[in-house]
Amino acid sequence: MSDLDPVALTQALIRRPSVTPADEGAMDLVERTLTGLGFACRRMRFGEIENLYARYGTARPNLCFAGHTDVVPVGDAAAWSREAFAAEIVDGVLIGRGAVDMKSAVAAFAAAAGKAIAAGQVKGSLSFLITGDEEGVATHGTKMVVEALAAEGEILDHCIVGEPTSAESFGDMVKIGRRGSINVEIKVDGIQGHVAYPHRAANPVPVLIRLLAALQARVLDEGYTDFQPSNLEVTTIDVGNPTTNLIPAAARARLNIRFNPAHKGQELADWIQAEADKAAEGFPGSITLNPAISGEAFLTEQGPFTALVSDAVKDVAGIAPDLSTTGGTSDARFIRALCPVVELGLVGKTMHSVDERAPVAEIRQLQAVYERLIARYFETFTAA
Repeated sequence: MSDLDPVALTQALIRRPSVTPADEGAMDLVERTLTGLGFACRRMRFGEIENLYARYGTARPNLCFAGHTDVVPVGDAAAWSREAFAAEIVDGVLIGRGAVDMKSAVAAFAAAAGKAIAAGQVKGSLSFLITGDEEGVATHGTKMVVEALAAEGEILDHCIVGEPTSAESFGDMVKIGRRGSINVEIKVDGIQGHVAYPHRAANPVPVLIRLLAALQARVLDEGYTDFQPSNLEVTTIDVGNPTTNLIPAAARARLNIRFNPAHKGQELADWIQAEADKAAEGFPGSITLNPAISGEAFLTEQGPFTALVSDAVKDVAGIAPDLSTTGGTSDARFIRALCPVVELGLVGKTMHSVDERAPVAEIRQLQAVYERLIARYFETFTAA
């Protein structure tokens, strides 16, 4: 199977409508493909989520590819120019949910692995860590697989995540880090009453406003080496008061902070709690916080690994990629606990959108980049 076609495999994967948490046979297809290449495959199901860890070889170094087979919902199906799971190719462009994010990358790396194995280039191990829970809450996917592998003593030396990292043209960007993320739910409980008799009530709204104003007044930082400044965004404020003459009993808000390595998630949670305590001074009600840290900031330091990734991209795309830390979170935030991780994939402009699409030529370019990356990886790190 060294002649595995990444485009045909991408089409086959798209035709499995694996909207999180559904699998619809997508993981079975990946497992059959990798088994055919000689990988030892191990399914790791947590809750209702299908995961797969596959390894070719037993020696080190172990270069891992990480990705996901789950996709986001179609949205307005009538707005698509082609059926979202038909995986049609129109004028050289593959249209379908998952074409960019990120079934094409799974297929491209599998095809590249087949070439490397056939050429005898794997002087160590290649592995795949594939989850069906990246687009969901991510509690039963990569996070739990990483924890299980770590407990067993499985060693990953380096990892490539196939997220769509290119910004405007193929190969223009590679991710070497990500900001952390914390979501906080805030509830202020007061005492309901008539607006004409405020002394008999305790209005939670001014307290909530005071707290949010204090949080937004702080400049978290001016940026960090290789990172943009951290930012706090209030995402909703809810009171749900149906009338004009009622002081409400409660007010709620949610916020998110995307933070660089100048901060830790728990430190930010503690700061928000301290500000809540100040805002509640003299208030007969209470403030309840529910923080959820979905990932810490991380950075893969530039060195031999990032250099060989950049060189592989430059060989194929003819440009030196920007080594970036912009964007949202990905499963790289879990894998970085095991090894250095870099993200490299297609142009992400249509991910999660109507008519998500990827040029066939760029899927083949991605395979070519992965082929060069694998070959150079074992040349570099086996010798080391």
